Amino acid sequence: MHLPAFFLPILAVAAHAAHLHQHGAGQQQPIAEIDNTDLANILGLDPTEVRLVELEPGVTKEVTEEQKWELKKAGANFIDITDHKDFYAETSTKKTYKYPSQPQNEAIIRPLLAELNSKNMKANLEKFTSFYTRYYKSSSGAESSRWLLSRVNETASVDSKILVAPFIHRWGQNSIIAHVPPTSEENAAIDYQSTSVKRVVIGAHQDSVNLLLPMFLRSPGADDDGSGTVTILEAFRVLVGAKIPFKNPVEFHWYSAEEGGLLGSQAIFNHYKSKGYLVGAMLQQDMTGFVRKTLNAGQPESVGVITDYVDPGLTAFIKKVITTYCDIPYVETKCGYACSDHASASKAGYQSAFVIESAFENSDDKIHTTEDKIEYLSFEHMLQHAKLTLALALELGLADLEEV
Repeated sequence: MHLPAFFLPILAVAAHAAHLHQHGAGQQQPIAEIDNTDLANILGLDPTEVRLVELEPGVTKEVTEEQKWELKKAGANFIDITDHKDFYAETSTKKTYKYPSQPQNEAIIRPLLAELNSKNMKANLEKFTSFYTRYYKSSSGAESSRWLLSRVNETASVDSKILVAPFIHRWGQNSIIAHVPPTSEENAAIDYQSTSVKRVVIGAHQDSVNLLLPMFLRSPGADDDGSGTVTILEAFRVLVGAKIPFKNPVEFHWYSAEEGGLLGSQAIFNHYKSKGYLVGAMLQQDMTGFVRKTLNAGQPESVGVITDYVDPGLTAFIKKVITTYCDIPYVETKCGYACSDHASASKAGYQSAFVIESAFENSDDKIHTTEDKIEYLSFEHMLQHAKLTLALALELGLADLEEV
Protein backbone atom coordinates (compact mmCIF):
# COMPACT_ATOMS: atom_id res chain seq x y z
CA MET A 1 0.00 0.00 0.00
CA HIS A 2 1.27 3.45 -0.88
CA LEU A 3 0.81 6.10 1.80
CA PRO A 4 0.52 9.82 1.05
CA ALA A 5 3.12 12.14 2.54
CA PHE A 6 0.76 13.75 5.03
CA PHE A 7 -0.31 10.51 6.65
CA LEU A 8 2.66 9.05 8.47
CA PRO A 9 4.18 11.28 11.18
CA ILE A 10 7.79 10.39 11.94
CA LEU A 11 9.63 11.60 15.03
CA ALA A 12 13.24 12.74 14.64
CA VAL A 13 14.29 12.90 18.31
CA ALA A 14 17.67 14.45 17.65
CA ALA A 15 16.10 17.28 15.67
CA HIS A 16 13.12 17.55 18.07
CA ALA A 17 10.72 17.60 15.12
CA ALA A 18 7.77 15.45 14.05
CA HIS A 19 7.34 14.61 10.39
CA LEU A 20 4.93 12.81 8.08
CA HIS A 21 6.38 10.06 5.93
CA GLN A 22 5.36 8.50 2.63
CA HIS A 23 5.83 4.75 2.85
CA GLY A 24 8.30 3.47 0.29
CA ALA A 25 9.20 6.89 -1.10
CA GLY A 26 11.09 8.29 1.89
CA GLN A 27 9.57 11.77 1.53
CA GLN A 28 9.22 13.84 4.69
CA GLN A 29 7.62 17.15 5.50
CA PRO A 30 7.31 18.97 8.85
CA ILE A 31 4.01 18.68 10.66
CA ALA A 32 4.79 20.02 14.14
CA GLU A 33 7.60 21.08 16.40
CA ILE A 34 8.32 19.36 19.69
CA ASP A 35 9.45 21.51 22.60
CA ASN A 36 13.23 21.86 22.76
CA THR A 37 13.80 19.93 25.95
CA ASP A 38 16.22 17.30 27.15
CA LEU A 39 16.23 13.71 25.94
CA ALA A 40 14.69 12.40 29.15
CA ASN A 41 11.64 14.57 28.66
CA ILE A 42 11.43 13.71 24.96
CA LEU A 43 11.25 10.05 25.92
CA GLY A 44 8.88 10.78 28.80
CA LEU A 45 11.29 9.41 31.39
CA ASP A 46 11.62 12.34 33.78
CA PRO A 47 9.70 11.47 36.99
CA THR A 48 9.91 15.05 38.23
CA GLU A 49 8.22 16.56 35.19
CA VAL A 50 5.05 18.42 36.16
CA ARG A 51 1.96 17.59 34.13
CA LEU A 52 -1.38 19.41 33.99
CA VAL A 53 -4.40 17.14 34.25
CA GLU A 54 -8.07 18.00 33.96
CA LEU A 55 -10.26 16.13 36.46
CA GLU A 56 -13.56 17.71 35.45
CA PRO A 57 -14.39 20.26 32.76
CA GLY A 58 -12.35 23.32 33.74
CA VAL A 59 -10.95 21.72 36.92
CA THR A 60 -7.19 21.21 36.58
CA LYS A 61 -4.33 20.11 38.80
CA GLU A 62 -0.55 19.98 38.42
CA VAL A 63 0.90 16.54 39.19
CA THR A 64 4.04 14.51 38.66
CA GLU A 65 3.98 11.27 36.69
CA GLU A 66 3.89 9.28 39.93
CA GLN A 67 0.96 11.35 41.19
CA LYS A 68 -0.94 10.59 37.99
CA TRP A 69 -0.82 6.89 38.84
CA GLU A 70 -1.90 7.64 42.40
CA LEU A 71 -4.95 9.41 41.00
CA LYS A 72 -5.80 6.38 38.89
CA LYS A 73 -5.34 4.05 41.86
CA ALA A 74 -7.79 6.23 43.75
CA GLY A 75 -10.32 5.78 40.95
CA ALA A 76 -10.01 9.28 39.48
CA ASN A 77 -10.34 9.80 35.72
CA PHE A 78 -8.41 12.59 34.06
CA ILE A 79 -7.17 13.92 30.76
CA ASP A 80 -3.55 15.04 30.65
CA ILE A 81 -3.78 18.33 28.75
CA THR A 82 -0.16 19.42 29.25
CA ASP A 83 0.74 19.28 25.58
CA HIS A 84 -2.55 20.77 24.39
CA LYS A 85 -3.62 23.45 26.87
CA ASP A 86 -2.91 26.29 24.43
CA PHE A 87 -4.85 24.46 21.74
CA TYR A 88 -7.87 24.03 24.02
CA ALA A 89 -7.78 27.74 24.84
CA GLU A 90 -8.75 28.49 21.23
CA THR A 91 -12.45 28.79 20.48
CA SER A 92 -14.01 27.19 17.42
CA THR A 93 -17.43 26.42 16.01
CA LYS A 94 -18.57 22.87 16.65
CA LYS A 95 -20.38 21.07 13.83
CA THR A 96 -23.24 18.82 14.89
CA TYR A 97 -24.69 16.10 12.69
CA LYS A 98 -28.07 14.40 12.64
CA TYR A 99 -28.13 10.60 12.65
CA PRO A 100 -30.73 8.33 11.00
CA SER A 101 -33.97 7.84 12.90
CA GLN A 102 -33.54 4.08 12.53
CA PRO A 103 -30.95 1.70 11.05
CA GLN A 104 -31.34 1.69 7.27
CA ASN A 105 -29.15 -1.09 5.89
CA GLU A 106 -30.16 -4.43 7.37
CA ALA A 107 -30.10 -6.21 4.01
CA ILE A 108 -26.41 -5.31 3.61
CA ILE A 109 -25.30 -5.68 7.20
CA ARG A 110 -26.96 -8.87 8.49
CA PRO A 111 -25.08 -11.27 6.17
CA LEU A 112 -21.80 -9.61 7.14
CA LEU A 113 -22.42 -10.06 10.87
CA ALA A 114 -22.31 -13.82 10.30
CA GLU A 115 -18.70 -13.47 9.08
CA LEU A 116 -17.46 -12.20 12.44
CA ASN A 117 -15.44 -14.90 14.18
CA SER A 118 -14.68 -15.05 17.89
CA LYS A 119 -11.79 -17.46 17.20
CA ASN A 120 -9.98 -14.66 15.35
CA MET A 121 -10.40 -12.38 18.34
CA LYS A 122 -9.09 -15.05 20.71
CA ALA A 123 -6.01 -15.74 18.58
CA ASN A 124 -5.21 -12.04 18.28
CA LEU A 125 -5.72 -11.46 22.00
CA GLU A 126 -3.54 -14.42 22.94
CA LYS A 127 -0.69 -12.81 21.03
CA PHE A 128 -1.46 -9.30 22.26
CA THR A 129 -1.43 -10.34 25.91
CA SER A 130 1.84 -12.25 25.47
CA PHE A 131 3.78 -8.98 25.60
CA TYR A 132 5.09 -8.45 29.12
CA THR A 133 3.34 -5.09 29.32
CA ARG A 134 1.88 -2.64 26.83
CA TYR A 135 2.72 0.30 29.07
CA TYR A 136 3.18 3.14 26.63
CA LYS A 137 6.72 4.10 27.71
CA SER A 138 8.07 0.54 27.75
CA SER A 139 10.00 -1.30 25.07
CA SER A 140 7.41 -4.09 25.02
CA GLY A 141 4.68 -1.45 24.65
CA ALA A 142 6.43 -0.23 21.51
CA GLU A 143 6.91 -3.81 20.33
CA SER A 144 3.23 -4.64 20.83
CA SER A 145 2.29 -1.58 18.78
CA ARG A 146 4.53 -2.73 15.94
CA TRP A 147 2.91 -6.16 16.02
CA LEU A 148 -0.56 -4.61 15.97
CA LEU A 149 0.39 -2.40 13.03
CA SER A 150 1.50 -5.49 11.12
CA ARG A 151 -1.85 -7.19 11.83
CA VAL A 152 -3.81 -4.13 10.70
CA ASN A 153 -1.71 -3.92 7.54
CA GLU A 154 -2.21 -7.60 6.84
CA THR A 155 -5.95 -7.24 7.33
CA ALA A 156 -6.13 -4.19 5.05
CA SER A 157 -4.11 -5.81 2.28
CA VAL A 158 -7.27 -7.10 0.59
CA ASP A 159 -8.03 -3.56 -0.62
CA SER A 160 -5.28 -1.33 -2.03
CA LYS A 161 -7.35 1.83 -1.43
CA ILE A 162 -7.12 1.48 2.36
CA LEU A 163 -4.53 3.67 4.07
CA VAL A 164 -2.80 2.32 7.19
CA ALA A 165 -0.08 4.11 9.13
CA PRO A 166 1.23 4.71 12.64
CA PHE A 167 0.69 8.10 14.21
CA ILE A 168 4.08 8.63 15.81
CA HIS A 169 4.37 9.76 19.44
CA ARG A 170 7.45 10.90 21.34
CA TRP A 171 7.11 8.19 24.01
CA GLY A 172 7.74 5.27 21.65
CA GLN A 173 4.41 3.43 21.42
CA ASN A 174 2.55 4.71 18.37
CA SER A 175 -1.14 5.02 17.68
CA ILE A 176 -2.48 3.43 14.49
CA ILE A 177 -4.94 4.80 11.94
CA ALA A 178 -6.67 2.79 9.20
CA HIS A 179 -8.61 4.92 6.72
CA VAL A 180 -11.22 3.28 4.47
CA PRO A 181 -12.11 5.84 1.78
CA PRO A 182 -15.45 6.10 0.02
CA THR A 183 -15.53 3.77 -2.96
CA SER A 184 -18.68 4.92 -4.72
CA GLU A 185 -18.01 6.35 -8.17
CA GLU A 186 -18.55 9.98 -7.24
CA ASN A 187 -16.35 9.78 -4.13
CA ALA A 188 -13.56 7.40 -5.15
CA ALA A 189 -11.03 10.20 -5.70
CA ILE A 190 -11.51 11.83 -2.30
CA ASP A 191 -8.40 11.24 -0.24
CA TYR A 192 -7.48 11.45 3.40
CA GLN A 193 -6.60 15.14 3.29
CA SER A 194 -10.13 16.23 2.38
CA THR A 195 -11.78 18.71 4.74
CA SER A 196 -15.23 18.16 3.24
CA VAL A 197 -15.83 14.48 4.02
CA LYS A 198 -17.26 13.40 7.37
CA ARG A 199 -15.16 10.66 8.92
CA VAL A 200 -16.78 7.89 10.97
CA VAL A 201 -14.24 6.83 13.62
CA ILE A 202 -14.14 3.60 15.61
CA GLY A 203 -11.58 3.61 18.43
CA ALA A 204 -9.95 1.44 21.09
CA HIS A 205 -6.77 1.89 23.11
CA GLN A 206 -3.87 -0.51 22.77
CA ASP A 207 -1.82 0.26 25.91
CA SER A 208 -2.04 -1.41 29.31
CA VAL A 209 -0.71 -0.53 32.74
CA ASN A 210 -0.04 -2.15 36.10
CA LEU A 211 -0.75 0.60 38.60
CA LEU A 212 1.47 -0.89 41.28
CA LEU A 213 4.68 -0.27 39.30
CA PRO A 214 3.88 0.72 35.70
CA MET A 215 7.42 0.51 34.32
CA PHE A 216 8.34 -2.84 35.87
CA LEU A 217 5.38 -5.16 36.53
CA ARG A 218 3.55 -7.48 34.17
CA SER A 219 0.41 -6.01 32.63
CA PRO A 220 -1.35 -8.39 30.21
CA GLY A 221 -4.29 -6.00 29.77
CA ALA A 222 -6.57 -8.68 28.34
CA ASP A 223 -9.77 -6.78 29.00
CA ASP A 224 -8.34 -3.25 29.34
CA ASP A 225 -8.16 -2.76 26.46
CA GLY A 226 -6.93 -5.80 24.63
CA SER A 227 -10.56 -6.85 24.28
CA GLY A 228 -11.56 -3.60 22.58
CA THR A 229 -8.46 -3.70 20.39
CA VAL A 230 -9.22 -7.12 18.94
CA THR A 231 -12.97 -6.46 18.84
CA ILE A 232 -12.61 -3.54 16.45
CA LEU A 233 -9.86 -5.39 14.53
CA GLU A 234 -12.31 -8.20 13.79
CA ALA A 235 -14.99 -5.71 12.71
CA PHE A 236 -12.36 -4.03 10.51
CA ARG A 237 -11.51 -7.40 8.91
CA VAL A 238 -15.08 -8.05 7.82
CA LEU A 239 -15.68 -4.45 6.75
CA VAL A 240 -12.66 -4.25 4.44
CA GLY A 241 -13.42 -7.64 2.95
CA ALA A 242 -16.94 -6.51 2.04
CA LYS A 243 -15.68 -3.54 -0.04
CA ILE A 244 -18.86 -1.54 0.57
CA PRO A 245 -19.25 1.69 -1.49
CA PHE A 246 -19.41 4.16 1.40
CA LYS A 247 -20.64 7.73 1.33
CA ASN A 248 -18.41 8.66 4.28
CA PRO A 249 -14.87 7.43 4.98
CA VAL A 250 -14.64 5.01 7.90
CA GLU A 251 -11.58 5.03 10.15
CA PHE A 252 -10.37 2.58 12.77
CA HIS A 253 -8.04 4.00 15.42
CA TRP A 254 -5.91 2.13 17.97
CA TYR A 255 -4.72 4.72 20.50
CA SER A 256 -1.50 4.75 22.48
CA ALA A 257 -1.21 6.04 26.04
CA GLU A 258 -4.86 6.16 27.06
CA GLU A 259 -3.83 5.13 30.55
CA GLY A 260 -1.48 8.13 30.78
CA GLY A 261 -4.34 10.59 30.32
CA LEU A 262 -5.69 10.02 26.79
CA LEU A 263 -2.42 11.21 25.28
CA GLY A 264 -2.53 9.38 21.95
CA SER A 265 -6.14 10.15 21.12
CA GLN A 266 -5.66 13.81 22.07
CA ALA A 267 -2.74 14.08 19.67
CA ILE A 268 -4.82 12.63 16.84
CA PHE A 269 -8.04 14.57 17.36
CA ASN A 270 -6.26 17.87 17.94
CA HIS A 271 -4.28 17.22 14.76
CA TYR A 272 -7.57 16.58 12.96
CA LYS A 273 -9.04 19.77 14.34
CA SER A 274 -5.99 21.81 13.33
CA LYS A 275 -6.26 20.44 9.78
CA GLY A 276 -9.99 21.16 9.58
CA TYR A 277 -10.95 17.49 9.23
CA LEU A 278 -14.60 16.70 9.90
CA VAL A 279 -15.61 13.80 12.13
CA GLY A 280 -19.24 12.82 11.82
CA ALA A 281 -19.17 10.35 14.71
CA MET A 282 -16.71 8.60 17.02
CA LEU A 283 -17.36 5.40 19.03
CA GLN A 284 -14.92 4.10 21.65
CA GLN A 285 -14.78 0.40 22.59
CA ASP A 286 -12.92 0.05 25.90
CA MET A 287 -13.35 -3.30 27.70
CA THR A 288 -15.70 -5.64 25.84
CA GLY A 289 -15.22 -9.09 27.35
CA PHE A 290 -16.00 -9.37 31.07
CA VAL A 291 -19.49 -10.56 32.09
CA ARG A 292 -18.96 -12.63 35.26
CA LYS A 293 -20.07 -9.96 37.73
CA THR A 294 -23.18 -9.23 35.67
CA LEU A 295 -24.22 -12.87 35.57
CA ASN A 296 -23.30 -13.46 39.21
CA ALA A 297 -25.58 -10.55 40.15
CA GLY A 298 -28.44 -12.29 38.35
CA GLN A 299 -28.61 -9.61 35.69
CA PRO A 300 -28.90 -10.19 31.94
CA GLU A 301 -25.80 -10.04 29.77
CA SER A 302 -25.90 -6.66 28.06
CA VAL A 303 -23.91 -3.91 26.36
CA GLY A 304 -23.20 -0.99 28.66
CA VAL A 305 -24.05 2.29 26.94
CA ILE A 306 -22.39 5.26 28.63
CA THR A 307 -24.75 8.22 29.04
CA ASP A 308 -22.60 10.87 30.74
CA TYR A 309 -20.17 13.17 28.89
CA VAL A 310 -21.20 11.76 25.51
CA ASP A 311 -23.18 13.03 22.54
CA PRO A 312 -26.87 12.25 23.15
CA GLY A 313 -27.81 11.98 19.47
CA LEU A 314 -25.07 9.50 18.63
CA THR A 315 -25.76 7.55 21.82
CA ALA A 316 -29.45 7.29 20.95
CA PHE A 317 -28.58 5.90 17.52
CA ILE A 318 -26.16 3.39 19.04
CA LYS A 319 -28.97 2.07 21.24
CA LYS A 320 -31.03 1.47 18.10
CA VAL A 321 -28.12 -0.31 16.43
CA ILE A 322 -27.74 -2.61 19.46
CA THR A 323 -31.47 -3.37 19.47
CA THR A 324 -31.46 -4.11 15.74
CA TYR A 325 -28.23 -6.07 15.30
CA CYS A 326 -27.11 -7.52 18.65
CA ASP A 327 -28.50 -10.60 20.38
CA ILE A 328 -28.42 -8.99 23.82
CA PRO A 329 -29.95 -5.73 25.12
CA TYR A 330 -28.19 -2.60 26.29
CA VAL A 331 -28.10 -1.10 29.75
CA GLU A 332 -27.53 2.58 30.44
CA THR A 333 -24.59 3.38 32.71
CA LYS A 334 -22.14 6.14 33.60
CA CYS A 335 -18.36 6.25 33.97
CA GLY A 336 -17.48 9.88 34.78
CA TYR A 337 -15.40 12.50 33.02
CA ALA A 338 -12.55 11.49 30.68
CA CYS A 339 -12.97 7.76 31.33
CA SER A 340 -11.75 6.78 27.86
CA ASP A 341 -10.59 8.13 24.51
CA HIS A 342 -13.99 9.36 23.35
CA ALA A 343 -13.33 12.30 25.69
CA SER A 344 -10.48 13.44 23.43
CA ALA A 345 -12.85 13.55 20.47
CA SER A 346 -15.43 15.46 22.50
CA LYS A 347 -12.86 17.96 23.76
CA ALA A 348 -11.76 18.61 20.17
CA GLY A 349 -15.37 19.41 19.25
CA TYR A 350 -16.48 16.10 17.73
CA GLN A 351 -19.56 14.03 18.57
CA SER A 352 -18.52 10.90 20.44
CA ALA A 353 -19.92 7.95 22.37
CA PHE A 354 -18.65 5.07 24.50
CA VAL A 355 -19.84 1.52 25.12
CA ILE A 356 -18.46 -0.96 27.65
CA GLU A 357 -18.99 -4.62 28.55
CA SER A 358 -21.66 -4.12 31.21
CA ALA A 359 -23.11 -1.66 33.66
CA PHE A 360 -20.06 0.17 34.98
CA GLU A 361 -20.40 -1.24 38.51
CA ASN A 362 -20.23 -4.77 37.04
CA SER A 363 -17.20 -4.14 34.84
CA ASP A 364 -13.90 -5.93 35.27
CA ASP A 365 -12.26 -5.32 38.66
CA LYS A 366 -9.01 -7.07 37.67
CA ILE A 367 -7.84 -4.34 35.30
CA HIS A 368 -4.52 -2.55 35.90
CA THR A 369 -3.11 -5.70 37.58
CA THR A 370 -1.31 -8.90 36.65
CA GLU A 371 -4.71 -10.66 36.77
CA ASP A 372 -6.26 -8.91 33.77
CA LYS A 373 -6.05 -12.21 31.89
CA ILE A 374 -7.74 -13.77 28.91
CA GLU A 375 -9.17 -16.63 30.99
CA TYR A 376 -11.69 -14.32 32.65
CA LEU A 377 -13.22 -13.07 29.40
CA SER A 378 -16.14 -14.17 27.23
CA PHE A 379 -15.39 -14.12 23.52
CA GLU A 380 -19.06 -14.62 22.75
CA HIS A 381 -19.75 -11.38 24.58
CA MET A 382 -16.96 -9.71 22.64
CA LEU A 383 -18.67 -10.95 19.48
CA GLN A 384 -21.72 -8.87 20.41
CA HIS A 385 -19.50 -5.80 20.64
CA ALA A 386 -18.02 -6.69 17.25
CA LYS A 387 -21.53 -6.84 15.80
CA LEU A 388 -22.28 -3.40 17.22
CA THR A 389 -18.98 -2.04 15.88
CA LEU A 390 -19.42 -3.43 12.37
CA ALA A 391 -23.09 -2.44 12.14
CA LEU A 392 -22.49 1.11 13.35
CA ALA A 393 -19.53 1.62 11.00
CA LEU A 394 -21.58 0.41 8.05
CA GLU A 395 -24.74 2.31 8.96
CA LEU A 396 -22.92 5.62 9.38
CA GLY A 397 -20.54 4.98 6.51
CA LEU A 398 -23.61 4.72 4.28
CA ALA A 399 -25.64 7.52 5.90
CA ASP A 400 -26.29 11.07 4.80
CA LEU A 401 -24.85 12.94 7.77
CA GLU A 402 -26.50 16.32 7.56
CA GLU A 403 -25.32 19.20 9.69
CA VAL A 404 -27.89 20.41 12.19
